[in-house]
Amino acid sequence: MDGKAAPNGVATIEDRILRITGYYGYYPGYSSQKSASRSSVIQCKPGGNCPSRHRGMTRQLSPLSVAEDSAAPILELQNRSPSGICRHSRVERQSRSGEEGTQTHTENSSQEAEGQTRCQSCTSTFLKLIWRFLIILSVSSSWVGTTQFVKITYETFDCPFFMTWFSTNWNIMVFPIYYSGHLATAQEKQSPIKKFRECSRIFGEDGLTLKLFLKRTAPFSILWTLTNYLYLLALKKLTATDVSALFCCNKAFVFLLSWIVLKDRFMGARIVAAIMAITGIVMMAYADGFQGDSIIGVAYAVGSASTSALYKVLFKMFLGSANFGEAAHFVSTLGFFNLIFISVTPIILYFTKVEYWSPFSAVPWGYLCGVAGLWLAFNILVNVGVVLTYPILISIGTVLSVPGNAAVDLLKHKMIFSVVRLGATIIICIGFLLMLLPEEWDEITLRFINSLKEKKSEDHADDITDSSVHTRSRSRANGTVSIPLA
Repeated sequence: MDGKAAPNGVATIEDRILRITGYYGYYPGYSSQKSASRSSVIQCKPGGNCPSRHRGMTRQLSPLSVAEDSAAPILELQNRSPSGICRHSRVERQSRSGEEGTQTHTENSSQEAEGQTRCQSCTSTFLKLIWRFLIILSVSSSWVGTTQFVKITYETFDCPFFMTWFSTNWNIMVFPIYYSGHLATAQEKQSPIKKFRECSRIFGEDGLTLKLFLKRTAPFSILWTLTNYLYLLALKKLTATDVSALFCCNKAFVFLLSWIVLKDRFMGARIVAAIMAITGIVMMAYADGFQGDSIIGVAYAVGSASTSALYKVLFKMFLGSANFGEAAHFVSTLGFFNLIFISVTPIILYFTKVEYWSPFSAVPWGYLCGVAGLWLAFNILVNVGVVLTYPILISIGTVLSVPGNAAVDLLKHKMIFSVVRLGATIIICIGFLLMLLPEEWDEITLRFINSLKEKKSEDHADDITDSSVHTRSRSRANGTVSIPLA
């Protein structure tokens, strides 16, 4: 079956196939030499004399004897073994299998390390989510508990200003609690005096002086007392759900005051939220026809939200941002100012019989301590949450107090909510959530949409690549891969 020599030097079709398939024993002229070796073999007929029976095979020398001699071990193994596998091919396969085993072991170890890293990252993410959820739940539950305890206290003790004064005095304990946490967690512990002086820098480089104590603490203490006092007065006229919903309007008031006073950035979404808050206030006042205790209670609640917003804007204007230690120092200073200078007010109200109780043992100290303790916990959680987590989580915890109070009013007090009040509450809560949008929310949204589009295009390209690779591998398995013959 010898053919003509091809232009590239390959003599026969068999040589082409052997060269393409990468046969181990191939060398140029292999097929012609093989045919020559076949012609040199003398086959003996049965019963005949064979002069070379003891050898089994003779070879005829040819011009390719040098190449044949170089391939002699291969030819001998092909003649001796039925499979025709050479020794060095077995050695190569063993070395390749060893390399593949080492590579497989390395890949397995890297996959295990990657799996452990992923597991650790998933665990840390899960713990962070749990921590944030607990912060939100604690803020919401403490505010709901404070509101409901006030409603219970009103059944036997109708003195809102005394409750406000008594609860504000508990703010003195905020800084000692902060310092206890510092001693428990900090590696380099500081003395109480040194830590107090460090945190007093919120008032200026000189720290807390008598002049600054009166100048900076007095207006904030008055606003703090007014906020809490108006909130308690509103709870006398309205349900806890209505008051907590109206108090959420302080976010809208903060935006309006910051836009006017601090010249903050204008945002259309927050203007819409402010309009929704005002709409909810009007609907809440309209629920009982703009008369009776309802309109007075709405006025108290809106006044409380307004003074709270003014407190926050003035704090940002004069004191700026503060860390947890400085905030704890400032709140404790407010408690001292309340104890020293505001204590005269409940005494005057008592002797004028505006807030009078008799006998002294009739005061429900247990409920009062419950209100003060929950209020203190709320203030600490707000300051801690802002430092340790995102401020948006504190705002979400505050707005979740609205459905929390609604659940308590519905289950315990058997309250029936009118459609107008329910609609007003929902509108105020939606406006509050709109206030939580960041300033660059439109740019963030566009980037998120573009990233989703890019991810979809990349996934589509990967799917096309995977399908082509799968088709190619399947065609190889079926033996349909076309290799052009040289």
